[in-house]
Amino acid sequence: MNDLIKVNFENERPTVLGRELHQFLEVKTAYKDWFPRMVEYGFTENIDFSSILSGSTGGRPSTDHQLTIDMAKEIAMLQRNEKGKQARQYFIQIEKQWNSPEMVMKRALDIANEAVKKLQFENNRLTVDVQIMQPKADYFDELVDRNLLTSFRDTAKQLNIKEKDFINFLITHKYVYRDKKGKLTPYADKNNELFEVKETFNEKTNWSGVQTLITPKGRETFRLLYMQKIA
Repeated sequence: MNDLIKVNFENERPTVLGRELHQFLEVKTAYKDWFPRMVEYGFTENIDFSSILSGSTGGRPSTDHQLTIDMAKEIAMLQRNEKGKQARQYFIQIEKQWNSPEMVMKRALDIANEAVKKLQFENNRLTVDVQIMQPKADYFDELVDRNLLTSFRDTAKQLNIKEKDFINFLITHKYVYRDKKGKLTPYADKNNELFEVKETFNEKTNWSGVQTLITPKGRETFRLLYMQKIA
């Protein structure tokens, strides 16, 4: 069946844009007046639809809505014309496809694959912890003995990683976050021996303040994790 109206399958339930439905149904009433009237038929925001801002070629963005297929189908029925009937049949087919055994299985596999990815990363992290704790890790033991702290930039340089990529990696995997001032700050549960927050003074610039530095253990942890990420 041809795509009469574009369907968004990225949410938990398929949705269509209210303005695209309004245009397809050839409603003469302006969207800003028409949509509130449709909502009065018993639809609830954040259940049947959600409000969004749509892009604009000029001026201020306009309000649009993501409608569930159920809501879109009922609105089509309310139009009582050939376009409404055509849209209703289209949405019925979309529902059948969405609820088919194949699509249900695909969604279940997608969820399972995402869970596996998270477990794999957690397993990698635990593996790194084990490798770090092994007595034969002479290289790491040497780093610990030296007790050298490095900045994010210097750590990235030592690991031969672009600073931006290194910071994005730490943020994505929730080792650090940017506070209200934009400073990189470790999460409390990740601060144990991976980072050290301390008062710092730069003699060249006369700058002083609190800075997050990476410990030797943190440096080796991120080296091993990053290697497994790109392997």
